[in-house]
Amino acid sequence: MTSRPQPNNPLHGITLEVMVSELVAHFGWQELGRRIPIRCFTHDPSLGSSLKFLRRTPWAKQKVEALYLVMRDAR
Repeated sequence: MTSRPQPNNPLHGITLEVMVSELVAHFGWQELGRRIPIRCFTHDPSLGSSLKFLRRTPWAKQKVEALYLVMRDAR
């Protein structure tokens, strides 16, 4: 099974891990936690714990995706 192109999906092919890693590289954990105030970003943050939480929590994942798109479009 091959994946079909998704021209209307700007996040197609970008993993959650890539999004969080790039957000942390751009903003740092402290600013990321200020912009999206969830515990996985504000209390002893790590990539692994953040990914685990975001994969289980659709509303938080949506906030990360939205901020990622804003950051990417601002470049």
